[in-house]
Amino acid sequence: MVQAEVVHSDSNKQLIDTLRRSRLFRRYEQVFSEATGLPLALRAADYWQLEHDGKKHQNRFCAMLAERPATLAVCLRAPQDVVDHTGLIPHTVTCPFGLTETAVPVQLGGKIIGYLRIGSVLRHTPAKSETSKVSRELERCGVRFSGEVRKAWEKTPLIPPDKYNATVRLLTFFAEQLSALANQILLEQRNSEPPLVLKAREYIEQHKNDELSLADVAKAAGASVFHFCKVFHKATGLKFTDYVARVRLEDARNRLLNPNFRISEIAYDVGFQSLTQFNRTFKRVFGESPSDFRTHLASGKRNKRQ
Repeated sequence: MVQAEVVHSDSNKQLIDTLRRSRLFRRYEQVFSEATGLPLALRAADYWQLEHDGKKHQNRFCAMLAERPATLAVCLRAPQDVVDHTGLIPHTVTCPFGLTETAVPVQLGGKIIGYLRIGSVLRHTPAKSETSKVSRELERCGVRFSGEVRKAWEKTPLIPPDKYNATVRLLTFFAEQLSALANQILLEQRNSEPPLVLKAREYIEQHKNDELSLADVAKAAGASVFHFCKVFHKATGLKFTDYVARVRLEDARNRLLNPNFRISEIAYDVGFQSLTQFNRTFKRVFGESPSDFRTHLASGKRNKRQ
């Protein structure tokens, strides 16, 4: 399989957000869901949340698992598998609970910036042995395969392999259209921002997990520190240190959506020198601590479904 570089960056997340708000995507998403009865999501490469959370056609079984930390952690292994193995072609995975989903890469310049994701389905009528396997997997997570949980699993859409493969091919064509639109958007953005700022953004993104000095970034941008600060602040609306902190914190906030990552691990991975510094900066920018953010996220999911 031909591998493609998967790009994780704040600028690519913003680009994916722009694509998701575009008329092209919104119209296609509506038609796709009406035709297939499945939700369609467009996510950045490192989006650590269930893909179809809150959508009209969201799989009820997946929604119920998202309410429990133990089962949510299992469900999030599929997105990681996609990131680890997707090349230039779509990648299909089957979760431990027997449901299949596919990611279709959206590229920009040969690099993957995000994925189109289809809601979880069954591709054949489950055999008794497969149902028993699902039951065992749920029991390992402390969940009984009975009552509403079993009813929700049994109502999962059943799409035969031929029809499912045809659906994936259609999404592959759509991903090519999104890639073309992404290139157009990027060109327009680059024409509207000073080259000095573009160079600085790229350098910061490449070194955001390392120690970053103002002098080093100014040098990489080809400007004096004084001139760099003036132009950068005017273009971004932020001081250099605040911009770097926000880039790191946005990265951290996405990782916090994945319960498999410890907060201390995230803090150091995104470039903070201490857990105390990370907690203090996170609270200053977002108004709550990283642990409170996770708690509110979990309680928000529960309240939304009550």
